[in-house]
Amino acid sequence: MGSADSKLNFRKAVIQLTTKTQPVEATDDAFWDQFWADTATSVQDVFALVPAAEIRAVREESPSNLATLCYKAVEKLVQGAESGCHSEKEKQVVLNCSRLLTRVLPYIFEDPDWRGFFWSTVPGAGRGGGEEEDENAHPLAESLLLAIADLLFCPDFTVQSHRRNNVDSAEDVHSLDSCEYIWEAGVGFAHSPQPNYIHDMNRMELLKLLLTCFSEAMYLPPSPESGSPNPWVQFFCSTENRHALPLFTSLLNTVCAYDPVGYGIPYNHLLFSDYREPLVEEAAQVLIVTLDHDSATSTTPTVDGTTTGTAMDDADPPGPENLFVNYLSRIHREEDFQFILKGIARLLSNPLLQTYLPNSTKKIQFHQELLVLFWKLCDFNKKFLFFVLKSSDVLDILVPILYFLNDARADQSRVGLMHIGVFILLLLSGERNFGVRLNKPYSVRVPMDIPVFTGTHADLLIVVFHKIITSGHQRLQPLFDCLLTIVVNVSPYLKSLSMVTANKLLHLLEAFSTTWFLFSASQNHHLVFFLLEVFNNIIQYQFDGNSNLVYAIIRKRGVFHQLANLPTDPPSIHKALQRRRKTPEPLSRAGSQEGASMEGSRPAAPAEPGTLKTSLVATPGIDKLTEKSQVSEDGTLRSLEPESQPSSVEGSPSEGEPSQTWREQRRLSNTSTGGQWNPTSDWILSWKSKLPLQTIMRLLQVLVPQVEKICIDKGLTDESEILKFLQHGTLVGLLPVPHPILIRKYQANSGTAMWFRTYMWGVIYLRNVDPPIWYDTDVKLFEIQRV
Repeated sequence: MGSADSKLNFRKAVIQLTTKTQPVEATDDAFWDQFWADTATSVQDVFALVPAAEIRAVREESPSNLATLCYKAVEKLVQGAESGCHSEKEKQVVLNCSRLLTRVLPYIFEDPDWRGFFWSTVPGAGRGGGEEEDENAHPLAESLLLAIADLLFCPDFTVQSHRRNNVDSAEDVHSLDSCEYIWEAGVGFAHSPQPNYIHDMNRMELLKLLLTCFSEAMYLPPSPESGSPNPWVQFFCSTENRHALPLFTSLLNTVCAYDPVGYGIPYNHLLFSDYREPLVEEAAQVLIVTLDHDSATSTTPTVDGTTTGTAMDDADPPGPENLFVNYLSRIHREEDFQFILKGIARLLSNPLLQTYLPNSTKKIQFHQELLVLFWKLCDFNKKFLFFVLKSSDVLDILVPILYFLNDARADQSRVGLMHIGVFILLLLSGERNFGVRLNKPYSVRVPMDIPVFTGTHADLLIVVFHKIITSGHQRLQPLFDCLLTIVVNVSPYLKSLSMVTANKLLHLLEAFSTTWFLFSASQNHHLVFFLLEVFNNIIQYQFDGNSNLVYAIIRKRGVFHQLANLPTDPPSIHKALQRRRKTPEPLSRAGSQEGASMEGSRPAAPAEPGTLKTSLVATPGIDKLTEKSQVSEDGTLRSLEPESQPSSVEGSPSEGEPSQTWREQRRLSNTSTGGQWNPTSDWILSWKSKLPLQTIMRLLQVLVPQVEKICIDKGLTDESEILKFLQHGTLVGLLPVPHPILIRKYQANSGTAMWFRTYMWGVIYLRNVDPPIWYDTDVKLFEIQRV
């Protein structure tokens, strides 16, 4: 039968289903088989031939028919898993049922009355309607998930059969050890199976269905309390699923082993289509969803593998119930870490290679999923985090992240990408090794529209951050604190900043310390505190190599004097705020004029009109995101208890301040022209007195007269003599006693867990457009907006 005929028959069956007002018996196989028996349809066909309006109509007008359709389709998948899908016909039935369920499930999830349907057992459905066999019936969801798991390791359907000799002795599905059928070599598996296009496509269709099952999460509104695990993920990742380990390993290895270059030959992808990529994307998406686990609310294994719990817990094995999270947290072999890190770095760098030799490699699109996966690895497996930081391979993750941040800074639709990139850098910056690694010279020269400089990876990081702050769009303002916290965290280890970078840091200080910016929102002064802390750390711990920065501070000494003499009287405050009404943009100031950009770079473009984007929940403020630790003499970290701390350096908010969270505050203060926030003299005095200016004032007091003397003596207008003098200068014994180094380490909390959930599902929603699985259904986790 031709495919046109089969499509026609399939369409007829759909029309019959939508027009029948009487329930069709589950036993009427002639009717139900029309949906999956002979049809050779693709998933795209199924989406075209089963319109949304008709699914909703069946759901409202003949619910029992929709229920039977789902039940029968699951039954067919279970039968296929039981029999091992040996005939072509059985394979076809399994694929058709899986496509049909992928189409229908979102419409079941969007209706609260239907949401429990898959978690009920279907009484009397099936053989003859007898009651006696319902004793141990599984809920439909469980039968479906177990069938998908079995089908993903089905010889000659989704994996290579190991039986060569006798075709008849079919491998018994139940005795099959799926660990021998892991899809790809890598973690815990050395054998790389022969690639097989058909198997890849079949896996991909089943993973699409699995992801659709998990997507019930999209139909629940975000709430900080919704720490309740996704029941689909919870069951699938539990000991009930005997394939949990080989499946976790298959997904991870498939992603990390993928090389989109086209077998090492440039332009090869133009000759051969790369059928692996859709499978890899799907695998990455299923993996991050199964790892959606709120580490803030559970006992997670610590670095040595023991749990952080009480003595009562000792009987339980360490780690969470979710086996995928558990396996991820227990990976520990160096070669496994190496394989994972190299794979993720290779894929993240792929879009950068693209800009060198346009079209030479296939450009991958799933970098956001990879960033979430990298985040999960670092969050759940501290040994992996330390492995990443112990080699300079961490820079192979850093450079692509900085590239994405710089590239997305003007694009409103990519604000989520900006956040996750910054979160990863915040997490890494809490570890001393990251700061030390940044001293490696930067020579790669990825084409980016940032000023050309000669220097280290630290210079690259600061120059990109400056660019984001001065030329990103308004909605990035809540990230400023995070960006500057990262710079503070690494500053004690930065051996020598370039002149370009030193000027960028002083430009930021200048912009943030104008009176109108300081007085226009209740928390803007925090940015000045962060920058002063950066300067203090470098002067006190890395003075020797940093003559460029010292010179820049001397040149811009007026800014520091101005801060020390900040006016606090009401008329001055009023005058500063008047000035603000005339200049809405805080940072588009003459000081940020750029020199030449790197070759091949294109400026960051705003979102194309009509681009869809998904909304995100607010991220917690920097004080909630991080926890302060002090670096002791021996280099270990001592956590500072929030209670016992003296009133925080940043100047604690005064009593009369509105209780609205400050990021909201800052957003309002920048979008509206007033009313929300009125600074008072007392408020300014409360933090002005805490500005950490002593070290810099002392430095200026000692060095400025000496530098002026050189200029007079030598009639100098030349920087190099002054820099030479500063390089050999020393301030030993002249500066205040060095303060202890403060690190603000990222700490997991349910606010960020919720943010990651909305971000991740938003990415998955937007990336699945062919077929558009969730498009135009009533999702509640985020809003879909057009830019």
